[in-house]
Amino acid sequence: MPKEFYTEKDIEDLFQRGIRSLRLTENVVLTELAYEKANRLGLQLVSDRADNPPAAPVRPYLSETGTVRPQPIVAPVAPAMTQPQPTPPGASDVEKRIRSAVIAKLGNQVDGKLLDNIIHRVVKGVGLK
Repeated sequence: MPKEFYTEKDIEDLFQRGIRSLRLTENVVLTELAYEKANRLGLQLVSDRADNPPAAPVRPYLSETGTVRPQPIVAPVAPAMTQPQPTPPGASDVEKRIRSAVIAKLGNQVDGKLLDNIIHRVVKGVGLK
């Protein structure tokens, strides 16, 4: 069976003709604007499905009961560094200040060598060096 599409104008026409409800089936599709227009006019949308606007994602797993859901896989977290790495030789004053601010904010959970590379590239890229 072909699908019937309703636009905002179609909903307005139905309402003006005195139709106060519309049965939504698998073959009836409302545009987002049609859905909003029906709500504004008070046109009742009758459906045996959940009340989802057209843009809402369909999540059947939320409404299904007795569904076995897989357990999430939890990856082990790498241990944090115990000692902050010393500032690399040749780092500018700006790089040192940025590094100390990041270490103060994130603690020892950041890889020092990676942090130094990122800071160096950013400082070089914005022309501070």
